[in-house]
Amino acid sequence: MPVVYIAGPITGIPDYKEKFSKAEQRLKAEGNIVLNPTVLPAGMPYESYFPICFAMIDAAEKMYFLHGWEKSQGARFEFGHAASKRKIMMFEGET
Repeated sequence: MPVVYIAGPITGIPDYKEKFSKAEQRLKAEGNIVLNPTVLPAGMPYESYFPICFAMIDAAEKMYFLHGWEKSQGARFEFGHAASKRKIMMFEGET
């Protein structure tokens, strides 16, 4: 089964967990193993999440970007890291 990492805006998005959860359910229903960064504990410094998320991206074969990812500094960092690792990129709303 392919491993997919979900990326998208979190900071300033009140219902981000719901959006990530819906994407996770959909991706699992399609037969993927899903890595969802919103399950990480809240409260750490912003920069502390990147080494963890980058390790998750390294373990994934594919990336799934939620709507609005390009407005998120963190998701753009994740995109750059994934691109440098030549991950398959998928975007919400595309087939």
